Amino acid sequence: MKAVRFHQYGDPDVLRYEDVEQPVPGSGQVRVRVAATSFNPVDANIRAGFMRGPIPVTLPHTPGIDVAGTVDALGEDVTGIQIGDQVVGFLPMAEAGAAAEYVLAPAEVLTPAPKSVALSDAAALPLVGLTAWQALFEHAKLTAGQRVLINGAGGAVGDFAVQLAKQADAYVIATAGPRSSGRATAAGANEVVDHTAADVVAAVGEPVDVVLNLAPVEPAQLAALLGLIRPGGVLVNTTVWMPAPADEERGVRGIDLFVRSDAEQLSHLVELVDRGELRVEVARRVPLAELPALHADAAAGALPSGKVVVAPGA
Repeated sequence: MKAVRFHQYGDPDVLRYEDVEQPVPGSGQVRVRVAATSFNPVDANIRAGFMRGPIPVTLPHTPGIDVAGTVDALGEDVTGIQIGDQVVGFLPMAEAGAAAEYVLAPAEVLTPAPKSVALSDAAALPLVGLTAWQALFEHAKLTAGQRVLINGAGGAVGDFAVQLAKQADAYVIATAGPRSSGRATAAGANEVVDHTAADVVAAVGEPVDVVLNLAPVEPAQLAALLGLIRPGGVLVNTTVWMPAPADEERGVRGIDLFVRSDAEQLSHLVELVDRGELRVEVARRVPLAELPALHADAAAGALPSGKVVVAPGA
């Protein structure tokens, strides 16, 4: 089968489109014929060697944390899944990923794919959808009527976060640049602040209950957002290289989010998609052989603000 792998850490040119042996599922595993994976910034960080501590991959490594596809073979002790099932999942980050024609997945990370979108486009959902869900509802405990600031709402996680917060009847303030402000509005934001033209703290003004930071801002900028949070509120930060600040005197918590795979939560997100309450938007679709070029585009800052899916059959 074909796969994209890197045999050493480095720049995007270490990625190779090559022939590899088709994997055989072990106990508790299924083999998935990949309809698509997606590009996530963490893929580039793993490839570059920046994540060797928290995500110790074995070289050569196949990237691709998200998967959407069709179950092709079952290992022993697998129940509840049948050959031919269409599934989506968030794969273990340290194992071989879905930038390949076939991938092995633990059965427990998979859930039936949404029926209302193309199977390949469903690869845009798992990691970013779970990041948004866990940030808002596990960590921030967002409830109806609360005010939430989503800093960096123009990206894929931000798009889902705005939609989910609005579904929860929160008042949503989104920061986004000129290229993505329309997407934030379409996702349901009550207010959109252009962070390229205005000081976010001054523009928001009134206190919020929750700040969700998705942007690679400077530590001083992140610390300034604390002042917007009312006593007892929370700041959830997804920028893992920069710890979330807190204000103990006012009871404002700072939480660093490390997203995890959760099939039950993902199943709920799929239900929202199929009910028309959560939109999956794909900004670009590329064939698997062009994944190295896609990584180069990401390094050059040339990717669109939405999600990019990568399909072996494209």
